This record gives sequence, structure tokens and C-alpha cells, in this order.
Amino acid sequence: MILIVVKFHVKPELADQWPEITRDFTEATRAEPGNKWFEWSRSLDNPHEYVLVEAFDDDGAAPHVNSEHFQRATAKGSPMHQALVATPKIISRQVEGDGWDEMGEMQVSP
Repeated sequence: MILIVVKFHVKPELADQWPEITRDFTEATRAEPGNKWFEWSRSLDNPHEYVLVEAFDDDGAAPHVNSEHFQRATAKGSPMHQALVATPKIISRQVEGDGWDEMGEMQVSP
């Protein structure tokens, strides 16, 4: 599977609107064949930073990047592009597995 983590530094005045700004892009990506998850989180240390954790089947990331909704969302002048302070930072890796595993170092009993 392909595991991707991206940090988005959003303009302070638009940080609270980020979930709405990215809503269509998020919904379209989640509906893609090969998408395993596409989850946004807001940094506790920097309220203007959002972290996206996404995963795709091995062949799913290329169709995602080439999709119409990706091209539209990332285009210069798009609402998403205009809301950012800087180019997003990304880590993209091929990893073994097919999803989330339980953490071995910590077990919680119901």
C-alpha cells in the first residue's frame, strides 16, 4: 500500500474554513477506487496547520494524482491553493500491509 502524509500550512484567517475549502476534494478522493482512507487532522501545536493521512492500494496513487478533482483542487488560483501560506510538505512511501494494525507496545482491554 502507499502511505502518504501531507502537512498544509493554511493562512490564519482561513484556517477555520479549511474543512469546507477541501470538502469536495476530500469527498471525491474518498470515493476513488483504491483509496483506503483520507483523513484530516488539525495540529495541536499550530492551529494553522492541517495534516492529511491518506493511503491507497499500490496502483491507486497515480490515478488519484491524475484525477480531475485533484488537478482542480491543486491548480494555481484554486480556493485550496489560495488558502495556503507555503507549498505543502509530503512523505510518500510504499509500505507493507493493507491497513491499520494494532499497536504492539500498548494493549487496551474493553
